[in-house]
Amino acid sequence: MQVLNSTRGTTLATSLEVADSGPKRNKGLLGRMSLEPGGGLWIVPCESVHTFFMQFPIDLVYIDRNNRIRKVRESVPPWRLSVCLSAHSILELPAGTIRRTQTQRGDTLQILPSAHAPQDADSPVSQAS
Repeated sequence: MQVLNSTRGTTLATSLEVADSGPKRNKGLLGRMSLEPGGGLWIVPCESVHTFFMQFPIDLVYIDRNNRIRKVRESVPPWRLSVCLSAHSILELPAGTIRRTQTQRGDTLQILPSAHAPQDADSPVSQAS
């Protein structure tokens, strides 16, 4: 999947994974040594995340049900907790993505299937778009 910032005309992720089940949300990015440029994890539904036991900092983008950004946090280091009660889901992205794309609170995102992947009718994309 990919994430586009419609407001800024920028791309946040080109290889987005979806964590839409309990086990996937609980694991998140734990156990990874890094997150590649263009990569990311979309946690659905989710209002808060922690970076306990992580090996690297990440950018966080909190979005509501209409894919409007409610909050951003840049370069969140390991051993932190972050919450946004008005969010429906969270994008975990490589540190520096928010700054590089000039993404801000209030921007609108498009979460789309990758060009090479067919869209599943039951996927969160079809429900959230």
